[in-house]
Amino acid sequence: MRRRSLLSAALAAPLATAGAVGALQSPAQAATWYTEDDWGKWTDGAYTVNNHVWGSGAGFQSAWANSYSNWGVYADHPNTGGVKSYPHVAYQLGRDVWNMGNVSSNANVTVPSGNNLAYCTTYDVWGNDHDYEIMIWTQYYGAVGPIGSYVTDVNLGSQNWAFYQGSNGSNAVYSFLARSQSTNSWVDITAHAQWLVANGRMPRVTIGEIAFGFEITSSTGGYNFTTNSYGVWS
Repeated sequence: MRRRSLLSAALAAPLATAGAVGALQSPAQAATWYTEDDWGKWTDGAYTVNNHVWGSGAGFQSAWANSYSNWGVYADHPNTGGVKSYPHVAYQLGRDVWNMGNVSSNANVTVPSGNNLAYCTTYDVWGNDHDYEIMIWTQYYGAVGPIGSYVTDVNLGSQNWAFYQGSNGSNAVYSFLARSQSTNSWVDITAHAQWLVANGRMPRVTIGEIAFGFEITSSTGGYNFTTNSYGVWS
């Protein structure tokens, strides 16, 4: 998967919803699956949990899972620029954007707060393989920001989002940042994808992978990120 992101101070305000500082290690002993492999992955039914450490200058990261809906990572990445990892759970949809049905998702996460932290909790929805990327940020912390420029605010799924559009040099990137951030979120994925097409922002595409996880830029000293529950409804 081609990945990217840019640091920005524009959206650097800390969150009141952020959880407690992570412990010094992940609960590997209790997990059904555990890996320290940067590209480690584990399949549970229609879902795949990925450790996915890909960024330049990344530190240590381990991943664990009891199921696709209960998984997490322990990450210790240096406080430098650039995204280091995107641990996530992936689901393959494979439907035309106008005939994708009512696709929605819910997620409950526990995330850290503290010093030298920068990350976002985000969906990553792909169109036409990896030609078009829709990011839906439900929560973010520290000096992180989306690719591209702010375009407008939009209400989708009875929630308000700040919409940004840009390119990472390989593919178009459309980012929706929640105006009311939450660690217990519900997202109408169909509404986001079809709004882009209806407003001439994105061509009619096949929606393929729907991913959800934590895009981590820095987590110096080691922090836990946990998905307590998760599901895609289609």
